[in-house]
Amino acid sequence: MIVTIQILHYEFLGPIKLSEWGPPMEKVVYIIFNQNKSGYVPLYVDESEKTDQNDFFTQNDNFKCWIQHAGNETNLSLAILPLWESDEPERKRIVDKIISKYRPPVSYTHLRAHETRHDIVCRLMLEKK
Repeated sequence: MIVTIQILHYEFLGPIKLSEWGPPMEKVVYIIFNQNKSGYVPLYVDESEKTDQNDFFTQNDNFKCWIQHAGNETNLSLAILPLWESDEPERKRIVDKIISKYRPPVSYTHLRAHETRHDIVCRLMLEKK
């Protein structure tokens, strides 16, 4: 059974636990969620030409911030929008629409004026790298 979630008017596959990710896909928009008692809360939105490695998400520069927001890795979920015929600008437009609507706290394009103390700590940790 395929599970889907509608974000804006796009039909994403998932959400699934981040640890269940596979197989790799090409040309996608993805959302990382914190799954908590109130549901799925978007943490991060991005796009990729290829997610060809099984550790694609856990090797993301923002992975530590996702965990910090979610409490632990078991609370992280993933939804994927496959866009096989898309180009990068098209995927980026979708990412920008989702960020504008949901304001996921770990997405870098999120306006810093809306950052919480928690977000600033994550950003500063990443900037020290």
